[in-house]
Amino acid sequence: MRLFDTLSREVRELHPIDGKTFRFYCCGPTVYGPAHIGNFRTFVLQDVFRRVLEIGGLATRHVRNVTDVDDKTIRGANEAGQPLEQFTGHWLELFERDAAALGLLPPHVQPGAVAHIPQQIDMIQRLLDRGHAYQSGDGSVYFRVASFEDYGRLSHLDQRELKHGASTTAGSGADRPAADPAAAAAATANDADEYDKDSVADFALWKRHKPEDGGIAWDSPWGRGRPGWHLECSAMIEHYLGTDFDLHSGGVDLVFPHHENEIAQSCCAAGGSFARHWFHINHLMVDGGKMSKSLGNLHTIDDLGARGHDPMAVRYVLLSGTYRRPLNFTLDSLHDAGSALARLGKFAAALQRRADQPAPGYEELRGLGGELADSRFGPSWQALNEDLNTPAALGRLFTAVRKVKPDQLQPAEAARLWRAFQALVHGALGLTLPVPAADGAPADSATNADAPDDVKSLADRRWQAKQDRDFGLADNLRAELLAAGWQVMDRKDGYDLNPAP
Repeated sequence: MRLFDTLSREVRELHPIDGKTFRFYCCGPTVYGPAHIGNFRTFVLQDVFRRVLEIGGLATRHVRNVTDVDDKTIRGANEAGQPLEQFTGHWLELFERDAAALGLLPPHVQPGAVAHIPQQIDMIQRLLDRGHAYQSGDGSVYFRVASFEDYGRLSHLDQRELKHGASTTAGSGADRPAADPAAAAAATANDADEYDKDSVADFALWKRHKPEDGGIAWDSPWGRGRPGWHLECSAMIEHYLGTDFDLHSGGVDLVFPHHENEIAQSCCAAGGSFARHWFHINHLMVDGGKMSKSLGNLHTIDDLGARGHDPMAVRYVLLSGTYRRPLNFTLDSLHDAGSALARLGKFAAALQRRADQPAPGYEELRGLGGELADSRFGPSWQALNEDLNTPAALGRLFTAVRKVKPDQLQPAEAARLWRAFQALVHGALGLTLPVPAADGAPADSATNADAPDDVKSLADRRWQAKQDRDFGLADNLRAELLAAGWQVMDRKDGYDLNPAP
């Protein structure tokens, strides 16, 4: 597999350092609220990346952290009047439910920042001992950026940009970088007066306790407080992957300062070269603009589910653009994705009937990359291995599907093609396809049977409008159903009607 590397700015071939297991780290969720589809674009692409490695025959070790202590989680727990663990535990449970609905493989290790406070304190002490950090008068500890001459090598920023951009990470409300380096450089809320730093570019390793933190703090050699956000990843990477590992991934907004700071901390505290390869996923836009809670376009899996959209359609949309460019998300694209999945589902059903084989599980598909490459779906597999080109893979998949006539295949050929199709679609792309109803009609349910006849009629008309791709009419009929007190939820083979909350 070849993949673009943010550090070298080149597409490079991937090989595990130890020749056996490809070890990689992904910056995970901050659990203070529901994750939105912009967050999940990154996680879905990381999931396909791992799947391609495993279908290709590589063993992997996937570590994805959970940020369960930072300014936002502390503020949220205090406002909710809950212990930090209870507050973040609720949002982590929701994240994992959404991740499962989207077909994400669980990471092999999912460490949390709170459970690794000792490792973070140890790393800070080593940085102090080696002259890369210092304690301020108020008890906070800072990394001295000037002590690491390679600072800035990942983001390729000049010293003026680094000086201003890095300063946004030091204080309250600055545990997250701005959306891009230019915005980071423009930001001014760096708590410079509140935190006594030697240089505006230095960033916090240990943040002293403040009254607004309430009872959320830990003891350290430098007083009560908590680690800075950047530190947790460095400490957990060292603990689970060592000082040299194969790949680090995250959203493109993390390149600077978060990943830049990770490199500095880790290299100065433990030596080594840190990540050999950097894999960053670009932003998700909605209707051509930025996602914003105030604009009402910060979609979550629950929000889209309430509108009748299957999580697999969301996954399909998130795969429909190359990871290196922003992807524009629209509700129309979800309708198109549902239709595409339905077409694949019909093809899969016909191919499986001809093959007369059960659907293999994911573990049975691992290592089938060679068989897949030699099949009619080989061009799709090639696209995934060439810089994870998911839109090309989907396009080539449909090209192959249009050319294959399952009823004309010999059973043995159909069985081979069925395995290759499953290795690509279920294995590498991670798509679960809808099972078409025998007569093309929506399957009924006990819930639907309780609905009045006029409501059922409206729901049937809406279903037919969706099959006819008249999405405007389908949305209008959904609104009529809601006004009548009923909520419609689409399934793979039909819909459910439930009394509106």
